[in-house]
Amino acid sequence: MDLRQLRVFVEVTRQGSFTRAAERLHIAQPAVSISIRKLEEALELTLLNRQDKRVTLTAEGENLLRHAERILDN
Repeated sequence: MDLRQLRVFVEVTRQGSFTRAAERLHIAQPAVSISIRKLEEALELTLLNRQDKRVTLTAEGENLLRHAERILDN
């Protein structure tokens, strides 16, 4: 896990969409998907529920979001 992955994760949760997060971060949408997938694999957790082009947090994702926002604020 690195800071870039955390930034991508936080932006996906803020936007509720991989595509909109990619636009805000000025990176390709597949890069966002890969980053989230690698983060989930590294943590061995499912962080996001993906349904109908909409993204919501799992309980584990909510916990990580709180920590990620604190880390990125410093």
